[in-house]
Amino acid sequence: MATVKVDTSNFAAEVLQSAEPVVVDFWAEWCGPCKMIAPALEELAVQFEGKVKVAKLNIDENPELAAQFGVRSIPTLAMFKAGEVADIKVGAAPKTALQSWISSAA
Repeated sequence: MATVKVDTSNFAAEVLQSAEPVVVDFWAEWCGPCKMIAPALEELAVQFEGKVKVAKLNIDENPELAAQFGVRSIPTLAMFKAGEVADIKVGAAPKTALQSWISSAA
């Protein structure tokens, strides 16, 4: 399964009420580093399918959610467990670093 697109209409169901941990990628179309890590996140979404969900949230389309979780720069990756933010990673990182970070939740 690839990444899941989330917004205000499905954030609670897809992220907060998820039985599995969820990594939310807060991104924007104009963000170069966001585009750099997007392919790695797609691959990791497939790799961790059934263990960790990877979701993408466009901050330009959902500014209230970005503000709610204190996102000030992008890319910001937030790890949600049982509806709560368990960890946050700000900035682009190599796939190996992202894989290690996500596997800590799997």
